[in-house]
Amino acid sequence: MAGMGPAQGRPPGAPDRAEVERLLESFGRHISSSLLRLYRFMGLDTLEWDGEGAICRDAEGREYLDFVGANGTLFLGRRHPRVTAAVREQLDRLTISSRLFAHEPQIRLAEKLAEIAPGDLQYTFFCNSGAEAVEGALKLARAATGRTEIISTQGAFHGKTFGALSATGRELYRKPFEPLLPGFVHVPYGDADAVEAVISDRTAAVIVEPIQGENGVIIPPDDYLPRLRQLCDRHGALLIIDEVQAGLGRTGRWFGCNHTDTAPDIMTMAKILGGGVMPIGAFMARPEVFEPMDENPYIHSSTFGGNALACAAGYAALQAIEEEGLLEQARVKGERLMAGLRQIAAQFPQVIREVRGRGLMIGMELTREGLGGVIIADIVQNGLLAIHSLNNDRVMRFLPPAVVTEDQIDRALEIFGAAVERAAAVAEEV
Repeated sequence: MAGMGPAQGRPPGAPDRAEVERLLESFGRHISSSLLRLYRFMGLDTLEWDGEGAICRDAEGREYLDFVGANGTLFLGRRHPRVTAAVREQLDRLTISSRLFAHEPQIRLAEKLAEIAPGDLQYTFFCNSGAEAVEGALKLARAATGRTEIISTQGAFHGKTFGALSATGRELYRKPFEPLLPGFVHVPYGDADAVEAVISDRTAAVIVEPIQGENGVIIPPDDYLPRLRQLCDRHGALLIIDEVQAGLGRTGRWFGCNHTDTAPDIMTMAKILGGGVMPIGAFMARPEVFEPMDENPYIHSSTFGGNALACAAGYAALQAIEEEGLLEQARVKGERLMAGLRQIAAQFPQVIREVRGRGLMIGMELTREGLGGVIIADIVQNGLLAIHSLNNDRVMRFLPPAVVTEDQIDRALEIFGAAVERAAAVAEEV
């Protein structure tokens, strides 16, 4: 397997090849045999070991350009020094609080989120993941309105816990666990008329992504979110915007809903919030919406949510995004990457149907299923990591960090373009 060149030697502390193989076999026995088969099929028959910025290294010392970024989590790159320093400092003082005191890292992070959030979102509940954030948002919507119906969208991805899965819009993930929670209605994404046809005085909330990530980076019409805002206001329903993937800089603005100046009643986030170092999720709400949880803060709780280590990472991450100009970098570098991808698409229309995205949230829709697996296996062998879309097998995604360099973008385009050319030859033979 060739990375971005020959292996640079086994990293310090990395296990030898025999131990790597033993650990992989143990992964198959104790974690997932099917995932192990997939890793081996893709040539990833090793261990991920370390990295920095946009670079990932395996246990053999091979380097890869990481354009997966833990499904969009690593917006600041791997081991951003400001975030890791904040966590190390916090580690020496307070990690998990007693839960009987307020603590500084949580307060500072909540203050910063209120400062950058759209509209009058003021209160934040901290948890540990995006799915947990969605669960809390759905509970709050029902508690605040006294209603039960939730409108979601086809192709949506909101997580895989029961409530979040009930809102998620792909049968593949829903079917094995049915019956799910009652009261959920799914309508086509990007179609405000479809929402208008089903919204009523029974509707507690409409939950929607500003860009559908796992459905293939689907960008709705510019008037979509504003119209949903109007419909919710008209019917007394709440608008929940799920910013878990698009939020906190990924699209070149703090939040995806900023692109259409749409303020939600409740907003979820995770991924980037931990700075690529700690797991953390959150949902925010306007004061009058958050009232049920403010009146009784124990009706919804999380033992590890809002812990000092995660909040220290989150606050450092937001400071770094702001002070290092990463929003602007996401816009500029995203334009460079998409321009190059569109040139490749124009050269090989038999392979790539469309390139679309915003900032560093980019999808390449292929002409047919199966090509994505061929291309991803190819680029991995040549030192580039990409990901397919969970809800749309024809779409590959690039989610690189904002700290990626221009040279790294150009190298990624070179690797991807060569793989697409080889895929075009295979497609012509079939």
